Amino acid sequence: MRKRSPELSIVIITLNEEKNLDELLKSIRRQNYKDYEVIISDAGSKDRTREIARKAGCQVVNGGLPARGRNLGARNARGEFIIFIDADVILPEKFLDNVIEQIKREDADIASVSLKPLTKSKLEKFLHKGYNLWQKITTRIDPHAAGCCIVVKRKIFKKIGGFEEDIKFAEDHAFARKAFRRGAKYKVLDAEIFVSVRRLKKEGSAVIVIKYILAALHRAFIGEIRNDLFKYNLKR
Repeated sequence: MRKRSPELSIVIITLNEEKNLDELLKSIRRQNYKDYEVIISDAGSKDRTREIARKAGCQVVNGGLPARGRNLGARNARGEFIIFIDADVILPEKFLDNVIEQIKREDADIASVSLKPLTKSKLEKFLHKGYNLWQKITTRIDPHAAGCCIVVKRKIFKKIGGFEEDIKFAEDHAFARKAFRRGAKYKVLDAEIFVSVRRLKKEGSAVIVIKYILAALHRAFIGEIRNDLFKYNLKR
């Protein structure tokens, strides 16, 4: 007998994430919602990332940089919905229940959520509040969806051809833009996910802000970023 497909496929891209993946998987297991599968799309980890994933019962596939990694993970997805999340996030209680209920109620094709940083820094909290506001303001004009949490109907993902792998930076926002321009219904759900601030710590808040402002201007006036102007590392 053929195994029943889950309603939701959770795709997580990884590269040497042993310090973060276990906590994320624990937060997934604590969810009330259970109709899911977890697919780890790994870009060649040298630590215990794959071991941790397999011990937790996840499917592990070979991945790559963000766009390719997500596409390869989605290729193995069986759910009606796919949620792409990063390895350094934590799901709040009842997060999956909330997300699935809302996306069904709103009949959304693609959706994102608000980001709540795992920090005590007032500046880092302020920057994330600014992003959340910007994300909501641009919903009907030019949607943005942070790659740390994007929910999409699998049929829509296939229809638009997934993430564009030649985009070097902001491939997540480009995915939301492409879906929206092809008629997909986009929503910012009334939900939030806990996100790491390690990129802010590593590169510095000022550098990150300037980088994203310049990237936004590039995307607005030149087009998607298909060059190496903005360096991107999978492990942040």
